Amino acid sequence: MALLRSVATVGGYTMISRVLGFVRDVLMAQFLGAGPVADAFFVALRLPNLFRALFAEGAFSAAFVPIFAGMVAKDGRLPARRFAEEAVAALTAVLFVFVLLCEIFTPALLHVLAPGFAAEPEKFAITVTFTRITFPYLLFISLVALQGGVLNSLERFAATAAAPVLLNVFLIGTLLLVRPVNGVALSWAVTSAGFAQFVWLMVSCHHAGVALHFPRPRWTPALKRLVRLMGPGILGAGVTQLNLVVSTAVASLLPTGAVSYLYYADRLNQLPLAVVGTAVGTAILPPLSRQVRTGDDAGAVQTQNRGLELALLLTVPAAVALGMLAPRILAALFERGAFGPAEVHATAGALAAYAAGLPAFVLVKVLAPAFFARHDTKTPVKVAVVAVAANLVLTLVLGVALPFAYVGVAGATSIAGWINALSLLWLLHRRAHFRLDARSRSRIPRILLAAALMGAVLVALGLPLAPEFAGGTAVRIAALTALIVAGLVAFAGFALLLGAADWSELGGRLDLAARRRR
Repeated sequence: MALLRSVATVGGYTMISRVLGFVRDVLMAQFLGAGPVADAFFVALRLPNLFRALFAEGAFSAAFVPIFAGMVAKDGRLPARRFAEEAVAALTAVLFVFVLLCEIFTPALLHVLAPGFAAEPEKFAITVTFTRITFPYLLFISLVALQGGVLNSLERFAATAAAPVLLNVFLIGTLLLVRPVNGVALSWAVTSAGFAQFVWLMVSCHHAGVALHFPRPRWTPALKRLVRLMGPGILGAGVTQLNLVVSTAVASLLPTGAVSYLYYADRLNQLPLAVVGTAVGTAILPPLSRQVRTGDDAGAVQTQNRGLELALLLTVPAAVALGMLAPRILAALFERGAFGPAEVHATAGALAAYAAGLPAFVLVKVLAPAFFARHDTKTPVKVAVVAVAANLVLTLVLGVALPFAYVGVAGATSIAGWINALSLLWLLHRRAHFRLDARSRSRIPRILLAAALMGAVLVALGLPLAPEFAGGTAVRIAALTALIVAGLVAFAGFALLLGAADWSELGGRLDLAARRRR
């Protein structure tokens, strides 16, 4: 099955990147902890990533990939490549001006996105410095998103999926080699990694036979169509990132450390979200676009059902495990150096709250391509506006008005994620673009039950292992590994017994995918 093979390719490289990301975050926790420098760097890192998600990977890719993939299918590669080059020229020109303006008005931008930092002048000043160094990353990584869209449309996923590894390699190298560890060096590492990813995909496009040049920017009919589709999709595709920025802004009003607690918790939550949600969503969009374009409605529904089923099979147990093992995961991975028991306890609450929304975040990534494939970017933005508004209200209520602080901020993000996901699902069903087939209706409840039974196993095994998590790092990691392995075995066993998955079918497809990659 091509979808499973594509998901395995994207997910495999994403897993490598996320494992390296864990190493990076462990080192950051060890050297920076959850103090003012950590808060400042994480906000500086959040800002270019926000605009990347909204304008590049979000709205731009959602509009660009269906157009490019449709042109390849209908007109061939040459016209599609010319359109991609027009998009490269326009994106470069617009982002150069945007980055320049952000460099000039960084303090004003931070007053909006991290208003609480203004009360601490030194913290605010270093945040401005870090942000100005990291902002050019936005230009490079946006071009990477375009190049990745070209390669993904040709169903060549490997190079794009491998590119994020470079960011983690650059940051890990800086953390290990630069002394003393400081935010300025880490900020330069971010921008350097963005340039390296750009060069990597430039070479990859050349090898794929779609080398992209940089012509003079021109306002063509194809670009007008692209911009028209992009406009409403800015919020729709980047709603998760926007909600996280709302959370960061409110967290900046809380005592020092709140931003860091949310960052570390979100990073752990992002592992299954990226490996499963991004992989399935990325793999679904090109074939779904072709099926919609050719009128293959039955094939489109089947593609969405299999993507939804696979996403839930992999993320529901992950959400249960993250929520129930949050303190133990953090103790095993992060408790050392400047990150002590107090930081572990504080971050665990935020991680459990984020985990509750994990399936919703993944569902959004799986359901949104059904709109994008039909060139409908208006509907997701309408849903996004509702979700963002709900997140803002809930964040203020749970994070500020009620005594939940940063845990309430994380919980608000999860609730907003569910509002977004369920609204998209309802609208697709109402428009007859999606329905759960018999297989999904049978398997999804069984997946939920298998995950719940796995959670009970984790509770039973966690009690006798509790003393081990007070020991040294090696002992804590060994105990956590034992719990994770037991959870995986338990879920696999329950899923097999309940019929939540056809393991022989899944294994056969994975084996076929492996043979085809050779």
